[in-house]
Amino acid sequence: MVNQTYTADVLVVGGGTGGTAAAIQAARRGAKTILVSEFSWLGGMLTSAGVSVPDGNELEAFQTGLWGAFLQELRQRQPGGLDNSWVSFFSYEPRIGAEIFANWVQELPNLHWISGQVPIEVFRQGDSITGVRFADFAVTAKIILDGTELGDLLALANIPYRWGWELQSEWEEPSAPVTFNSFTKKYPVQAPTHVVIMQDFGDVMSPEVPVAPNYNPSHFTSAWDGYGAETVLQTLTPGDSDARGLRFLNYGRLPGGQFMINWPICGNDYDRGLERLIESDVSRDEFIQESRWHSQNFAHFIQNQLGRRYGLAEKVFPHASTAFALHPYYRESRRLVGLTTVREQDILPIAGGRVASIFNDARFCETITVGNYANDHHYPGVQFSLQPKSIRWGGRWTGTPFTIPYSSLIPATTDGFLVCEKNISVSHIANGATRLQPVVMGIGQAAGMAAAMCVELNCQPRDLPVRSLQTALLEDNRSKTAIIPLFNLPPNRSDWLHWQLYYLNNPQAYPDSGYCPCPSENEYPDSVFDQALIRETNCFKGIFSHLDREEYRFAVTAPAACQGQNWQLVTLRSHIDEQLRAYPHKQLVTLWGHYNHSGNWLLVEHLDGG
Repeated sequence: MVNQTYTADVLVVGGGTGGTAAAIQAARRGAKTILVSEFSWLGGMLTSAGVSVPDGNELEAFQTGLWGAFLQELRQRQPGGLDNSWVSFFSYEPRIGAEIFANWVQELPNLHWISGQVPIEVFRQGDSITGVRFADFAVTAKIILDGTELGDLLALANIPYRWGWELQSEWEEPSAPVTFNSFTKKYPVQAPTHVVIMQDFGDVMSPEVPVAPNYNPSHFTSAWDGYGAETVLQTLTPGDSDARGLRFLNYGRLPGGQFMINWPICGNDYDRGLERLIESDVSRDEFIQESRWHSQNFAHFIQNQLGRRYGLAEKVFPHASTAFALHPYYRESRRLVGLTTVREQDILPIAGGRVASIFNDARFCETITVGNYANDHHYPGVQFSLQPKSIRWGGRWTGTPFTIPYSSLIPATTDGFLVCEKNISVSHIANGATRLQPVVMGIGQAAGMAAAMCVELNCQPRDLPVRSLQTALLEDNRSKTAIIPLFNLPPNRSDWLHWQLYYLNNPQAYPDSGYCPCPSENEYPDSVFDQALIRETNCFKGIFSHLDREEYRFAVTAPAACQGQNWQLVTLRSHIDEQLRAYPHKQLVTLWGHYNHSGNWLLVEHLDGG
């Protein structure tokens, strides 16, 4: 029964990574916005799903928009900093991420957030979506955005969507299967993970992690095999079981001796009956319960193998089982049938280049956000071959930058509606790269900006001038966002907007290298920005070694406490990358940066000669 009906300019359903970003951006633009979320925390993958060790858009040039602002807030709020894990440059307590999003929402008087609600019905007038009904209220709005984790509004509104695989004959994607088979039937989508947070209790014996239903230790055997030989932790002997176990745990190390357990190799990805996610509420709840049991059993296995110093963390998430995320980390959802579909070809590097094309199918530059993560698919126990899109950069592996076109957010035949999560119009294959948290946050920011501008211009999303949207994103006074990926154009540069607009206006001139012809920051070594970074880092001296494939090592000579240690050198800054590539082999060097014990690397922020 509907007891109350709210009206708004923009309604966002779902408080995940994209939905939260969309609501914040729409409200900042001035639209009267309502955000309805299922959970008491906003942020989805980044918070309530427990993935507080996010991947992608790690390079300085790609830390823009709300994603860049989120990282800046984390750096200010997270005690002990973000250099904790070896899978990411950013790891933090989920609670702090949730507080940032809640604070951003609370500062906006034109943004009304309602939590604890899920959509039940979608209202239509002809080909337009006009409102959504929840348990005891309804909301009508001019523009409605689907920010749910599994694209639930698409199903409720009967908007065409995809679920499952596309064959090679559909779009000629090189990694797509030629025919459907038992593998594509078992894995219609990538396997989700119910993240659990574990704690190092030190010398205190932790409570035993109880066994959950369906426990089978053989499911987890060899989970961290292969993480011994290459281990370079200086506190343990490489190759012994403790070293392998700690190397595995450090994958998702968080501040305060905690560990995010989101492990794909004989770990807690869960793949039993994936179709249940969209069959019914009951079947979805069954899947969620089983996925949580699976993670609990993995935590029990970890404790049994590595000892009782490791147990379930306490007071992490705001519900009774505080070590377990509020919901699974969904890697794939229903996917919109949109005006444009992002295919595998759209995320792969141009022949001979280091970036993907910035054109979409229509040969028009519609980009509204950027990503750079590798194409990463999760099918437990299966190695699925994909076209490579990883590149060496900054002393490590990263991914080929790519863009998301605005028309992939717009339904092919429905008005008054946008998507803003993993539910964009994307192929199953390409979703492996577009699903990552920073990309989804950028999609959400663009969708929120578009929705607010549609209200201003009294137009449908399909009729919104793309160039106006792109300009608004580039010139946003709170969180300007890059829409053209350029390795050597960090957002603090005075010519940042010039080069973004230049390639937007001249997309044929976009360089295959991903580098614009702007002066290197090496020419401005004493900038205020650099000096601030130096003050926040530590100084080290040692011998630089240049190995194959842009791999750099550093034998520390000072300070004395680190003397004799040998570290990998990495950077997220383009001018430091240039300096590392050019620096002489076996020469003395002075560096400023952050040492990451889990990864045994020094994140270099500034470099001087010996």
